[in-house]
Amino acid sequence: MAFVLFALILAADQLTKYAISANFLPGESLPVVPHIFHITYVLNPGAAFGMLPQARWFFVLAAVALFIAFMAYHRQLKRQPAAFYYGCVAMLAGAVGNLIDRIRQGLVIDFFDFRIWPVFNVADVAIVLGVAGMVFAILFRMKDA
Repeated sequence: MAFVLFALILAADQLTKYAISANFLPGESLPVVPHIFHITYVLNPGAAFGMLPQARWFFVLAAVALFIAFMAYHRQLKRQPAAFYYGCVAMLAGAVGNLIDRIRQGLVIDFFDFRIWPVFNVADVAIVLGVAGMVFAILFRMKDA
């Protein structure tokens, strides 16, 4: 099941990024709900919110280290509460999705634009939801174990 979740997140991330890059020019924006939600093609050189734009190799190495750590501790992670384990899987899938962009073109493709928040992508959603699942498990589920 974890591999399926990982593959679905990664496929959704890469397919949406491909669709955006094939149909939009960088900076181009399409209002879906005017003034609220747009699809905007942004090439992000950094991490969340464009932080550390000159740190490409740091993010590449961090994602590779995360993948290695996940593989090394996979057996132990499987024994944790589901929210923690699948949170790790979602976070890893998002990190790998953005890693593919960084390796392929040096920039991450972002496109969800809510106008009051920096533009983001499917991988970013997976990372945030994955971390939220892990935090939930730590705060509410793991203390009972």
